Amino acid sequence: MDAMLKIRKAKLEDLPILLEFEQGIIETERPFDPTLKSEKITYYNIEKMILAPTIEVAVAEIGTKIVGSGYARIEEAKPYLNHKLYAYLGFMYTDTEHRGKGINAKIIDYLKEWCATKNIFELRLDVYNDNPSAISAYEKVGFKKHLINMRLDIQNRS
Repeated sequence: MDAMLKIRKAKLEDLPILLEFEQGIIETERPFDPTLKSEKITYYNIEKMILAPTIEVAVAEIGTKIVGSGYARIEEAKPYLNHKLYAYLGFMYTDTEHRGKGINAKIIDYLKEWCATKNIFELRLDVYNDNPSAISAYEKVGFKKHLINMRLDIQNRS
């Protein structure tokens, strides 16, 4: 791990690189999701997320260069669950030249601490079933498989 790594709350000035990271996530996920539109898409309103009191957008910095991102978004749980609120984690991205250095784990640690300050102790995220490296990375920091989301395309039958 680089000794100069720092995890901090994202600022609006970080928006240009965060928009690049969003496109990097989409590019990485396209092969796993045939339901994504083929044209340029966006997943997030990052500016709104940075400003929202119920979302913590985190960035990883080495020196002055942002090399990773992630967020925790507080959500209401289903009424039948034993917790009223949970945090959904997303926007997990590490710059390609810095992968394999534990940056994603450090971002998750930061987000876990933020959640704990909000009395949120249930964390959830989604990961593509056909992405074993991402699954492994999340399992390394303590996540466990919980549900499998399944789909069927009855129009194209492919």
